[in-house]
Amino acid sequence: MASQLVRPRNGKVIAGVCAALAARFGISKTLVRLLFVIFGLVGAGEIAYIILWIVIPKSY
Repeated sequence: MASQLVRPRNGKVIAGVCAALAARFGISKTLVRLLFVIFGLVGAGEIAYIILWIVIPKSY
């Protein structure tokens, strides 16, 4: 499991938020993306994604 939460430069679809969360917690990127879609349909997934996009630094 990765020790830092950083957005990757490769393997991302939009901003790398789901890829960063999946790498940090050792779970599938597809599962994280699916959870964000479900959360977006029933809650505020888009707002959470944008906030995480701003907060999580990009890898160098």
